[in-house]
Amino acid sequence: MLNSGQRARLRSLAQSLNPIFHVGKNGINANFVKDIDTALEIHELIKIAVLKNSDQNAKECMALLCEQTGAEPVTAIGSKFVIYRRSTRSDVEHIEF
Repeated sequence: MLNSGQRARLRSLAQSLNPIFHVGKNGINANFVKDIDTALEIHELIKIAVLKNSDQNAKECMALLCEQTGAEPVTAIGSKFVIYRRSTRSDVEHIEF
């Protein structure tokens, strides 16, 4: 569980990120979750955009993905959200708090 200071640090790091995934009309399926899981192992902090044709909003998508991947919610603003999960890989530069 992230405390408010850690969440603030992650929010500041996420400002320069571009969304690497987009949730569209097909929503979130098993393959999408698998891709998110892989991205979290590589990057730890990822930004995702929710397209206008999606049936879900950013907060709903963030909650669902966090539940299915074990990630922590960082922030959801407008149609974009950021999630974080510490990588188990040793070859990844970990985010330090």
